[in-house]
Amino acid sequence: MDIVFSIMMWPLLACLLLPAMLVYLGLHIVRREIIFVDLALAQVAALGTCFCIVFGTHTHTWEIPLGFVTMDLSDSYLWSLGFTLVGAAIFTLTRDVGQGRVPQEAIIGIIYVVAAAAALLILSRSTEGNEELKRTLVGEVLLVGPGPVVKTFLMFVAVGIVHFVFRKRFLALSFDPKEAEAGHLSHRWWNFVFYALFGIVVTSFVQIGGVLLTFSYLIVPAVCANLLARSLGAMMAIGWIIATLAGMGGLFVSYKFDLPTGAAIVCVLGAALILVEIMARVRRPA
Repeated sequence: MDIVFSIMMWPLLACLLLPAMLVYLGLHIVRREIIFVDLALAQVAALGTCFCIVFGTHTHTWEIPLGFVTMDLSDSYLWSLGFTLVGAAIFTLTRDVGQGRVPQEAIIGIIYVVAAAAALLILSRSTEGNEELKRTLVGEVLLVGPGPVVKTFLMFVAVGIVHFVFRKRFLALSFDPKEAEAGHLSHRWWNFVFYALFGIVVTSFVQIGGVLLTFSYLIVPAVCANLLARSLGAMMAIGWIIATLAGMGGLFVSYKFDLPTGAAIVCVLGAALILVEIMARVRRPA
């Protein structure tokens, strides 16, 4: 029993502590109707990691002591973050494209496909390309240790503080863009800040959960919350509960049946969405 607890403790903590920030940002993304921006940014982050690994620039790691654990900032993480911030700048510049003939979702889709294809090309030069490709897709949640969990949690807390301090601006841009326009809010600047912070979150979690789990944690709980609630607080609570239960359920299924953890959590989230949709239809008056 002690062995099981020692193996599962940090993956379980990751599934308990980290989804809250992902759910909150997912609510913004769903309301902005740019659903695949998180998938595209996650793939761009993975592309940065692949580039760093294949071309041999991932040998340096900066260790930051944090009490009982050490936070590592590796070259691969910094490359991944750099790629993601470039993606954030592109999404900011194309935010107003949807007012013309080309919707922003088209730009987002193009960036995702190009980033995925570029990752395949880069990994084809690596002897461990297939394994690295699998890791970028589904991550290694079951093998996560204290360092990555603490590092990601602290970064999420920092991003959360910024969102709280400037909550009126971020909420206006996502939930009431007309009010933001009336208040003469600097759309482009604050959209870049939003995407940059979003990129930090995505980059950090992709290192743990991979592209598919990052996308699922951002979108599925947010969609479920929108089906069941209207207020932001209620949606946050519902989204976090669904994300937490799905994470715990996916960990159990993965450990019990020796399955990939990230893929198991994604499938449990998908099953949760089906159940929530049924509940919403039952509650909805005829």
